[in-house]
Amino acid sequence: MKHSFIIALLALFATSACAQRPSISVLGDSYSTFEGYVTPSTNEMWYYEESGDRTDVDDVTQTWWWQVAKQGGYRLCVNNSYSGSTVGYLGYDGNDYADRSFLTRMDNIGNPDIILIFGATNDSWAGEPVGEYKYANWKKGDFYTFRPAMAYMLHHVTCRYPNVKVYFILNSELREDITESCKVICQHYDVTCIALHDIHKINGHPSKKGMQAIANQVLEAMK
Repeated sequence: MKHSFIIALLALFATSACAQRPSISVLGDSYSTFEGYVTPSTNEMWYYEESGDRTDVDDVTQTWWWQVAKQGGYRLCVNNSYSGSTVGYLGYDGNDYADRSFLTRMDNIGNPDIILIFGATNDSWAGEPVGEYKYANWKKGDFYTFRPAMAYMLHHVTCRYPNVKVYFILNSELREDITESCKVICQHYDVTCIALHDIHKINGHPSKKGMQAIANQVLEAMK
């Protein structure tokens, strides 16, 4: 009888511990996609189980965010990542990317304890103008330049998700003005900026080795 009670008590503690495990949500671009693991499923992907020669990442367990969740003891809430997406509204070849931008998707990341935003790569690659620093009174037209869009995103996320820890992951090898802008705006909103370094890439995207390096650097910053 006593033995059964102890087993039941231990099971209760284990269930309670799992229920209290913090959750993470990811708001990202191609670096954070993997077929079958992104919400909504209609978002464009870069990583698939069969990706051909463009990458050696062919299993979800090789992605940076899966490794962060597994090694950090977190639950994945929502991964809303979209390949080719920009923070601002101006995309490649001057096209309007408002439909896929981080600003459009930032309300659709569930109810996590921690938010990991991994962006600005396509803003840099697409040649989006940085614009001027602006921290209030935004208008839609402001979001076609990077600094106002980035500031509005962090303002909105930190207000929309109170008591949620927000991290911004900054890719390596971006334009200097984009990199500097991210650091300045993160500091303004007291958001931890994880500036990545030494990330191995294939076709501009993290390889298995690169994914592991990202996960290690993010986990170290989250300590």
